[in-house]
Amino acid sequence: MTTRADPPMFDAAFQAKLALLIAWRRDVRRFRDEAVPQAMLDHLLDLVQLSPSVGNSQPWRIVSVTQKARRAAIRANFEQANAAALQSYQGERAALYARLKLSGLDIAPVHWAIFCDHATRQGQGLGTATMPEMLDASVSGMIATLWLAARAQGLGLGWVSILDPRAATATLDVPSDWKLIAYLCIGWPQEEHADPELVRFRWQNRTLAGRQVLER
Repeated sequence: MTTRADPPMFDAAFQAKLALLIAWRRDVRRFRDEAVPQAMLDHLLDLVQLSPSVGNSQPWRIVSVTQKARRAAIRANFEQANAAALQSYQGERAALYARLKLSGLDIAPVHWAIFCDHATRQGQGLGTATMPEMLDASVSGMIATLWLAARAQGLGLGWVSILDPRAATATLDVPSDWKLIAYLCIGWPQEEHADPELVRFRWQNRTLAGRQVLER
């Protein structure tokens, strides 16, 4: 049995730094082609194992995509999905969409595909009988942890969601009961900005929509 321990004290200076870290998290699409040290990636992998997960199931499965042919297939998948997405917009919104840079697939040195293992036995099904989607939610929570941990190391992370997930899963040759949650590009940011790119290029401002709390 683990013995009790005194918790660390997170003072005002730490709290301010944490708020700054959260404020500077970015969805990065513009990377330098400089390699990321393996020791730094290993450190991130260690940290994200501390992420919350339903039943302590840790259902995330990480695939490092290094083969040129597989990366090329993912790039082609993105191009096809992006062209289809463009067709859903009209007029000025379509023109704006066409100008956005929506992935860092060409330059980012690290590509991680993040899957959820729906067949995992870890956690013994705790919390998933009534809400099986909590497995997917757990993987998303891990990604949020990874995003902040990477930012703290000076790394950028970009989430590529404009993909056909079935085609991507086939490209990466993983078990059929794994569900693709995210395709991540990781590397050193080419530039830094105080505002998110989608705000800077007038796609969507941040609002207070998510700040509203309903009372019942």
